[in-house]
Amino acid sequence: MKSLLALNWKMAPEKPTDAIRLAKSVAALSKKYKKNISFIACPPFVHLAAVAKASKAFRVGGQLVAADSTEAQTGLISAGMLKASGAQYCIVGHSEARARGENNEVVAQQIARLVEKKIIPIACVGERARDTQGWYLSEVKDQVESILSALPRAALRQLVIAYEPVWAIGVRAERVATPAECREMIIYIRKVIADTCGAKASESVTIVYGGSVDEKNARTFLTEGAAQGHLVGRASLDVKRLGALAASLIT
Repeated sequence: MKSLLALNWKMAPEKPTDAIRLAKSVAALSKKYKKNISFIACPPFVHLAAVAKASKAFRVGGQLVAADSTEAQTGLISAGMLKASGAQYCIVGHSEARARGENNEVVAQQIARLVEKKIIPIACVGERARDTQGWYLSEVKDQVESILSALPRAALRQLVIAYEPVWAIGVRAERVATPAECREMIIYIRKVIADTCGAKASESVTIVYGGSVDEKNARTFLTEGAAQGHLVGRASLDVKRLGALAASLIT
């Protein structure tokens, strides 16, 4: 099975020419590792159409979508707009979006809008902190169950879940998460899916790791952490770092 690398470009690059240049670099990596890795590039919406046209070597996705499809949503992006711009995927529930106020109900509505347009959600889940009593498991359980509530059973086979431990990412990270911790949570996420939708459905969902990784530890999260790929943030904007990370997954 191929590893999945979903590239979250966040709020960069600023210029369309730089976005196209980066897209061409991703295309080169996608062609080089086509037997082992599937790439999805998720640029800012202003670059989405240009990136989608720049290369057919990889798939493209959005970073956000409106929860409501009515037109009176100033500044937001509808699922229809994403589809028309070439998006096949869209990130929802990212910790940065949740920090801005999105909650499980909003994420579920976003997923419903994406499914209506046949766009595959890359749904992020993860605990904000860990406690010794294991209450953090209920936080992730609520997130997963909310995602499942918005998905028709047939759409589960295409769902991508990104496990991102919020406490282990970004400049305020407490520490780096371990592959063992990743494995624990992925097993738990699959159990929640199995309890709701059945074991067969649980095994059909792709689960990637959305924590901070580099070429030194990325493969370990696949071999020991049970992840099927990665949701990569800042490293996806650096071609050399991304290339090294991709190479590490197959060695």
